[in-house]
Amino acid sequence: MAELVAKQQTNSLSIIESVDIGAVQSTLSKINQFQLVIQNSLKKDHDYGVIPGTPKPTLLKPGAEKIQMLLGVTSEYEVIERVQDYDNGFFAFTVRCVIYKDGVKITEGLGHCNTREPKFYKKKDGQLQDPYEKVNTVLKMAKKRAQIDATLTLASLSEIFTQDIEDMQEFVQTEQVETMTAQDAAQIKLTFGKYKGKTLKEIYKAQPDYLEWLLKQDRTDPVIKKGIELMFEAVKQQAQQKQVQQQQQSEQQAAQLEPQPDNIDPFDGEVIEISDDDLPFGM
Repeated sequence: MAELVAKQQTNSLSIIESVDIGAVQSTLSKINQFQLVIQNSLKKDHDYGVIPGTPKPTLLKPGAEKIQMLLGVTSEYEVIERVQDYDNGFFAFTVRCVIYKDGVKITEGLGHCNTREPKFYKKKDGQLQDPYEKVNTVLKMAKKRAQIDATLTLASLSEIFTQDIEDMQEFVQTEQVETMTAQDAAQIKLTFGKYKGKTLKEIYKAQPDYLEWLLKQDRTDPVIKKGIELMFEAVKQQAQQKQVQQQQQSEQQAAQLEPQPDNIDPFDGEVIEISDDDLPFGM
């Protein structure tokens, strides 16, 4: 046993003796300088967040992307574990993020997410959420967590930032906003006011100007604001697509008739309407 310990100590000393101390000191100095650059470059509440009572700020997705850009690296993602239990409504993903520099692998990180996490399992009122609506969101969360994990290792930033934000409500909101789609937004239910219990889609069909009013209120939940913006943008894009299609049809019809002066607008005075059945939020 004593011989084994002595051999291990000898091997450790051999490794240390082979190290260029000057190069190590130079590397450590560069790491410290880079950490200062990152701290001065990232924006609070956008690239990172500060949770009261915690020793370190939390690195967020925009901050991870900015760090990777500064270092000139690329990232690739792979789902290494996938559970899709449609019978019982349970979905889980584990994603690996591998970071490369000029085609050479530098480091990797892992991220996991599943539909039994509190934010995806139950609503604020205690009702169970529909897990089938959260599959894509859970996959995106796993990918984001893997990205942040890899970035913290890549840039030696674990001394400065953490990523333990899953149970912090203020940053749950950030995650919801980042991954929300117009379809997700349409299913959000209000918990106040004259439309309490109604989804944003139902309110849009009944009184869209009420959503415009909510959007202008400072006290409106950021998640609801983002949802309304996504819905309005989806409707706008839908109308633009319909206008282009109608213009193309009009041009085709005009080509078969007598030529018209160039200064005539085929849509002059025409209002592009979208029926309730055509709303781009799904059912």
